[in-house]
Amino acid sequence: MNGTKNWIAPLMGAVALLCATGTAVAASGSSRWLSQDKPIPASRSIDGRGSSDVHLAARILRTHNDERLRLRLQPLKWNTHLEREAQDWARHLSRKGMLQHASQKGRNQTGENLWIGTAGHWPVETMVGMFIAEKKHYRHAHFPDISKTGNWADVGHYSQVVWRDTQEVGCAVATAAGNDVLVCRYWPAGNVWGQKAY
Repeated sequence: MNGTKNWIAPLMGAVALLCATGTAVAASGSSRWLSQDKPIPASRSIDGRGSSDVHLAARILRTHNDERLRLRLQPLKWNTHLEREAQDWARHLSRKGMLQHASQKGRNQTGENLWIGTAGHWPVETMVGMFIAEKKHYRHAHFPDISKTGNWADVGHYSQVVWRDTQEVGCAVATAAGNDVLVCRYWPAGNVWGQKAY
């Protein structure tokens, strides 16, 4: 029931890869909300590099929710617990210089979208936008039969972003070894066997 999808997207010498999960279960997490209408407290560092880009989480959330609102789905709320877990895993992956999903136990059974690309070349809107761009292959059917290509992993990032039952997201970006790594964690997890995304 789990699968991954990697693909490469070049842009002016920069490279990016994606990886998505599918799951049959979901788990809960503790939350502190971030709404699109309210700024993130200025004291928070959220970009994994120790800078004070306090708008990064809002930009990631907005990119997710713009697509959800286009489909008339409830917007996601920001979960700082998921953000911290995503930050730990993003740091681990950026040091390794590769994408690898955390085990279901290691990510508390949450959904997970991964992205890696050449450091400093990709705004977060483009990173998340690459998840959303998979909609060109999306077929509205029961998981895993959701891709026009016949491989659910070709649309697994997109379906997680728009999964109706998902309520919360937490993401983080880390940089090491010439790579930016984005990890997004979703609760409840999407890509649930036998269900439709929305």
